[in-house]
Amino acid sequence: LRPAAAAGPGEQLIAQSPAQIIRAIEVEGIQRITFETVLTYLTVKVGDPFAPGEINNSLKRLFATGFFSSIEMLEGNGGSTLIVRVKENPIINRVAFEGNLRIDDEQLAPEVQIKPRSIYTRSKVQSDVQRILDVYRRSGRFAATVEPKLIRQPQNRVDVVFEVNEGARSQIDRILFVGNQKFSDSELRSAIVTSEGKFWRFWASDDVYDPDRVALDRDALRNFYLDNGYADFRVLSSVAELTPEKTGFVLTFTIEEGERYKFGGVEIESKIPALDANTLVPLVVSQPGEWYNASLVEADTEQLSNRAGDAGFAFVDIRPVPIVDRASRTVAIRYEIGEGPRVYVNRIEISGNVRTEDRVIRREIRLAEGDPFNASKVRRSRQRIQNLGYFETVKVENVQTDQADRTDIKVEVTEKSTGELSFGAGLSSTDGPLADVSIRERNLLGKGQDLRLSFQVSARSQKIDLAFTEPFFLDRPLSAGFDVFQTEIDNTDESSFEKDSTGFKLRTGYRLSENLRQNWSYGFSADSITVASDASPFIKLSEGDLQTSSLSHTITYDTLDNRFSPRDGLIVSLTNEVAGLGGSERFVRNTIKGGIYQEVLDDVVFSLRAQAGGIVGLGQDTKSFERFYLGGSSFRGFEHAGVGPRDLDTDDAIGGNYNYTATAELSFPIGLPEELGVRGVAFAEAGSVFGLDDETVATSTGALATLASGTAIRASVGVGLQWQSPLGPLRVDLGLPVLKQDHDKTQTLFFSFGTRF
Repeated sequence: LRPAAAAGPGEQLIAQSPAQIIRAIEVEGIQRITFETVLTYLTVKVGDPFAPGEINNSLKRLFATGFFSSIEMLEGNGGSTLIVRVKENPIINRVAFEGNLRIDDEQLAPEVQIKPRSIYTRSKVQSDVQRILDVYRRSGRFAATVEPKLIRQPQNRVDVVFEVNEGARSQIDRILFVGNQKFSDSELRSAIVTSEGKFWRFWASDDVYDPDRVALDRDALRNFYLDNGYADFRVLSSVAELTPEKTGFVLTFTIEEGERYKFGGVEIESKIPALDANTLVPLVVSQPGEWYNASLVEADTEQLSNRAGDAGFAFVDIRPVPIVDRASRTVAIRYEIGEGPRVYVNRIEISGNVRTEDRVIRREIRLAEGDPFNASKVRRSRQRIQNLGYFETVKVENVQTDQADRTDIKVEVTEKSTGELSFGAGLSSTDGPLADVSIRERNLLGKGQDLRLSFQVSARSQKIDLAFTEPFFLDRPLSAGFDVFQTEIDNTDESSFEKDSTGFKLRTGYRLSENLRQNWSYGFSADSITVASDASPFIKLSEGDLQTSSLSHTITYDTLDNRFSPRDGLIVSLTNEVAGLGGSERFVRNTIKGGIYQEVLDDVVFSLRAQAGGIVGLGQDTKSFERFYLGGSSFRGFEHAGVGPRDLDTDDAIGGNYNYTATAELSFPIGLPEELGVRGVAFAEAGSVFGLDDETVATSTGALATLASGTAIRASVGVGLQWQSPLGPLRVDLGLPVLKQDHDKTQTLFFSFGTRF
């Protein structure tokens, strides 16, 4: 509230007459913001009393919009009128960088949140200053400074200029070692990657402080000492201290060398009768009396494995066992060669399959009759059969025959129903209830073919999809299939448009190697986009009848132990889509995603998953329905399309040309009996959606849309439950946003379930 001394003629402090009734509301000082917009943020209206508490709440709400730099609330006309006097924050006309010689504008521009045509606020500019400093620190320039300058322009516009003083690179001035007695500092410096900055090394980059490089240096020091006989060596600490002038770092490694050891003896113990240890001794280069060298031990192990393979022993296990004698300071090495006789596959027998044809199982087995027996290929075969999803249990074992060099491989399976009637359900504050029904046979007529008919219905979408896949087309390891679909999507609540699509897709795929697969597809869809009259101008650009004809390519690297419930392994896929082979739409879309799974403790699985994508129009701007959206199942803690660029005037999510997410998740038992199939999960997610082709789109009246954009990261944490219930899999997740923007839409609960027959 403005002080009484500042009140003009006919005005007075609101607190002086709290019993007065508001007969009228006047707003002074607005230029771009409409009168109605200001009223929506006031907690009082005509007919209410001049209550100081509510007036104060209105003041806070107006300040929170970021639209105004100053706000005054006064009484006028004898206490009958509420006067709201504001001064609008200026509009950013241009963003520029000066003084940046080492890092160009193209690298700095994506880092700043403020954009032309957005509203200027001091907090945003200060945040961008920190982001620019972070860019310079990542490049080793810790002494860089950034000073934002404002240049006033007509019509309450400003140019924002970031004046950069890059400063000198904060290189490594000195590298010190504490605890080294056997080797000099110079010898140890030559063993690590990081180097001290010297004026003649102006082309090098390894003299700039990098925490990741320092971590590699710790390993390099350990390997250096192990190769020189110091089996007890340890790196106690590695500390980088910035000099007071912020021009360089002093990197200090504190180490404990320990005693130096020699090879005390080398022994080869072979449990394979036909693989004579005496014939392998000449292959071992590490000899008693020589200084212990870990690299020699590794080389010996590889050499012995190669010789065993050349001799026809496809499955051997060679383990170097160090025996340390600290009294004599020796390390004896015993190479244990596990028992693995030269065995060939005699017969492959398959049992337990009532519906599934033998050939469907046999084509997943990595061995053929007559091949040398290989235990790793047997394990891989079992994994591939399990991943088919046709069997409750899969047991693959080798059985000894009457011939010592022959073994039978027996595959025993227990079939499960591969017909599915799946139901899914969810709940959100905007979509309300949603459901999907899918009728699917994943092993049609026992031939391994996949046929699916699905219906999806919710408050915002309806979809019918018929899909068929033949995994071995023409009895070759080549999958082929098609999809026919009709989709209606109502994005009125999120983005003020509806989309109706009818189309088809043709698919094919094949393996490049055991873990590498390539897929191709061609799709065509006829789309009709209907846009609400009050939609964002960004959305209106997509209105009309469109046709998309595109070719897609996906390459996937997959080492997961189980496709449905992985506990170990890695999966990475890259998808490229090009639209423009006919039709009206032309763009290139690239998406990469991956995940790594590891059982960190007994029955506790940690997974780290990430994805990123980008779309670029070819001679045209991207459409709203082609862009990326995040939220709901793709980003727990946020509503569907709740993250990303948004038109603040219409509250429409308009999507972004680029997006990324990263998820860390821990799956663990919660103490209930294992047969119930109930597990807990804890997760943390981070990501963002950003980027538009044109951020200066105007409405039909000529006014500019108020756009909330930028590259700010969002994050959420949460917990959930997974239950393999009698009615099918059920999952409930509770997500809590911990990093979000004011315009984001949040959602705490995500729920889904299904059933099978």
